[in-house]
Amino acid sequence: MGKKEIQEQRMKDYFIQATKEILKGVGIQALSVRSIAEKAGYSFATLYNYFKDVKELIFLCVKDFQQECQEYVEDKTKDAQRGEKKIVAIATSYAEYFVQYPSVFEIFFIEKLPNSAENAKIAELIFSFLEKLCQEEFQYCIDEKSFTVTEIQEIIKELNYLITGILMLYLNRNYPSDYADFSKNLKSQIEKAMKK
Repeated sequence: MGKKEIQEQRMKDYFIQATKEILKGVGIQALSVRSIAEKAGYSFATLYNYFKDVKELIFLCVKDFQQECQEYVEDKTKDAQRGEKKIVAIATSYAEYFVQYPSVFEIFFIEKLPNSAENAKIAELIFSFLEKLCQEEFQYCIDEKSFTVTEIQEIIKELNYLITGILMLYLNRNYPSDYADFSKNLKSQIEKAMKK
């Protein structure tokens, strides 16, 4: 990589990092070209030299947040027993990540994305993420004949809807009000979903 490419990547990283900080700190409502540029320490015109618009930055941030979440999940589940128990641990850790970063949950699951091909990619990236995190364990369960491919497909859908709903109630309605109750309920519901 040449000097110019390194400089360009460094500038892009400044803007991506600034966007992530705003999204994690105050949420998407506070996100604008000006707020990003100010946080990065550059003019908003400079931002347009590297990105076509804020949506492109959000897409890159979604990918970065997913990487952070994946690292969090891998760290929390590295000692979990393979198969069903590891899927439960992965799904639980996945939800815990969003409890720690509710503004990231908002970006992933609440913020309305206008209809466009680019936003359809973001939506697919988000919706398939839990499946990606559990992919090796799902394949392990299929190989061990614990579940069929059809059962796994149903479990994936159920886990996506279940976890999103439980997080929505907890983060937006404070129900249940106690984190220990939330955590216990979350794990119980995930375990039930695995009993296909």
